[in-house]
Amino acid sequence: MKILNRISNFDDGKRKYFSIFISVAIAILLTLLGIYVIEDYGIALFILVPFFLGFSPVIIYGYNNDFSRSKAHELGFLSFGIFLACLIAFAIEGLICIVMALPIGLAFTWIGILTGYFLINNNPTKGPPTLIIFIFLIPTFSFVESGFEPKLYTVVTSIEINASPEEVWKNVVEFPELKEPTEFIFKTGIAYPINAKIKGKGVGAIRYCNFTTGSFVEPITKWDEPNLLAFDVLKQPLPMKEMSFWDIDAPHLHDYFVSKRGQFKIVNLGNGKVKLIGTTWYYNDIKPNFYWNIWSENIIHKIHNRVLNHIKINSEK
Repeated sequence: MKILNRISNFDDGKRKYFSIFISVAIAILLTLLGIYVIEDYGIALFILVPFFLGFSPVIIYGYNNDFSRSKAHELGFLSFGIFLACLIAFAIEGLICIVMALPIGLAFTWIGILTGYFLINNNPTKGPPTLIIFIFLIPTFSFVESGFEPKLYTVVTSIEINASPEEVWKNVVEFPELKEPTEFIFKTGIAYPINAKIKGKGVGAIRYCNFTTGSFVEPITKWDEPNLLAFDVLKQPLPMKEMSFWDIDAPHLHDYFVSKRGQFKIVNLGNGKVKLIGTTWYYNDIKPNFYWNIWSENIIHKIHNRVLNHIKINSEK
């Protein structure tokens, strides 16, 4: 309270920039604590921190001070923008991951702004204690959340091919070099498949699906020629290469998006046609799942389509 009383004596410009500076500084410290110490990419980071960035400067600036809702929006969104710029400048995150997180971040920054504005105008004495409680709530929530086991999800994509099951099988087991992608998302640094090779035959053989960032090492678990090829994922490359001015190796690139197993199923439709069904089982240890699975499943479908279309082209030759 004493600090806020002192801040309330600042002139308008000084009060504004101090409220933004202290809010961004605390948010960065909480982010570093969550990512590098607690090792959690979740609701605390993607919902509570943006909410705090909207809520905090409004409470600090608005204490014993009349101001408009547009001023509250200016404070909150400016704090959020400076926070994102700091993540890039200090090589904490890359541009693509920030773009992916932007919609949910903006939404909860806005909710934080409205909550802070309502509280400081209707019950100003509760604003500062609520702010302090929230600062301690974020790492506590992050710590609790980090103990949750991630859920396994399934992505299924299919395509019809004018070829025999035997011909399709040959191109499923291994396939030659793919053409450069035309999809925009693969030009941003998201890893995409290049080719596939196999060592051995039958269960126990090792298939290598080579991506731009490395190789998926896939021990074969089912070999039902020419109907079903199933495999586990023993090792996987980085899911992307971050776009940044720096060489970024963010923790979320390791063991947060994990492909566990996959399969190709060939269904004979008759009349010289088959349906090729590609399936990936994965988990995403980045929360909230409802939001990040939209990105994950969209990317996996695009990877599936890239591979399935390549198999179709080579099989129909």
